[in-house]
Amino acid sequence: MRFDGKVALVTGASRGIGRAIASMLAAQGATVVAAARGDNAAAAVAEITAAGGQAETAALDVSDASAVAAVVGTTLERHGRIDILVNNAGITRDQLMLRMKRDDWDAVLATNLTAAFALTQAVLKPMIRQRAGRIIAISSVVGQAGNAGQANYAASKAGLMGFVKAVALEVASRNITANVVAPGMIETDMTRAITASAHEDWASKIPLKRLGTPDDVASAVCFLASDEAAYITGQVLAVNGGMYM
Repeated sequence: MRFDGKVALVTGASRGIGRAIASMLAAQGATVVAAARGDNAAAAVAEITAAGGQAETAALDVSDASAVAAVVGTTLERHGRIDILVNNAGITRDQLMLRMKRDDWDAVLATNLTAAFALTQAVLKPMIRQRAGRIIAISSVVGQAGNAGQANYAASKAGLMGFVKAVALEVASRNITANVVAPGMIETDMTRAITASAHEDWASKIPLKRLGTPDDVASAVCFLASDEAAYITGQVLAVNGGMYM
């Protein structure tokens, strides 16, 4: 799978899954615009360029509609096209439903779902002109199975699935595909901070008996972004080791 000559915009690219996606796309030839708050993606971009890839940072608060428009506009000015959009940025504000504050509900929906709407809408015009494009949203197993204490997060991640399916129907005739990757329990900074016993307990509940890696998710994203996946659209690809089927 090669992405030579293609431009990919990846949100939440400073660490974890987003960083792995940006690195893998660049390693396979894409020019990557690594978007994150402030200059947080600088280390990821430095790593990519040191390995011989092409990448640049973009300061972006995805919940700011004007910032979204500015980043997409700047990318088009610099590169003339956007071939791949990966809506990866996300936050959690966990709390039991009876105690959840409206601000925490609104913040999670704004970052995880409304931002995907704004970014997707912004890139659709250039993709339609190109008559080609790949839109990929990073959801979660929580959006499929639910999780106590995460009503806001589950709603946002489930919403991404319905959103992407609707978009896929609207733009299929223009040779644009839209798909979802739904990771399960992935080895990140957050999960590495838990105790060894809790880590083992989680892994024991996964049929493949291990947590996933950011590269496991990045590989699925790269496949869906590739020419090899040209006949796949409106789908949810679960990358969860079998923990939810």
